[in-house]
Amino acid sequence: MDEIQSRMIELLPRLRRFAFALTGDRDKADDLVQDTCERALAHLDQWKPGTSLDSWMYRIAQNIWVDHHRGRRSQGEQSALDELENVVGVDGRNVTESRLLLSAVNEGISRLPAEQQVLVAMVCVEGISYKEAASILGIPIGTVMSRLSRARQTLYSALTDGPLEAPTPIPVPVTTRER
Repeated sequence: MDEIQSRMIELLPRLRRFAFALTGDRDKADDLVQDTCERALAHLDQWKPGTSLDSWMYRIAQNIWVDHHRGRRSQGEQSALDELENVVGVDGRNVTESRLLLSAVNEGISRLPAEQQVLVAMVCVEGISYKEAASILGIPIGTVMSRLSRARQTLYSALTDGPLEAPTPIPVPVTTRER
């Protein structure tokens, strides 16, 4: 048991990054990590030795987040007003532009379906391979690839105010020959 607890402690930084990518909030991410660890320790008998502990923990975190995510959608969003920081001595324009872009990315990610959010967090934020993500989620690798593709296209559209399209062809005048 001590060895498993040590491995769980080593996993905490990665699990926290994953949780932050899902929640978009440090406090909520910490709560998610804590809930994940509590559930993992309470159900340690369900983990099979020889299997990937981190995959099992990611799956627990994902399930907890999805449950909370469903509840939040039915209850509505909450916003904290005290999240503003005082930035003194920094170019306000650059800071504002960066924050607006980050806010737009976070907003775009939060509007993705839950299964796409999880994959963006795993692959794009956490750096997990497609194969490992497929294994953790118990889905085919092709499904991982297609969900990520759709997520990236949706984010691109959200950030550029339109879908990724081929250039519009230039109309060519049609002439008729007279006989």
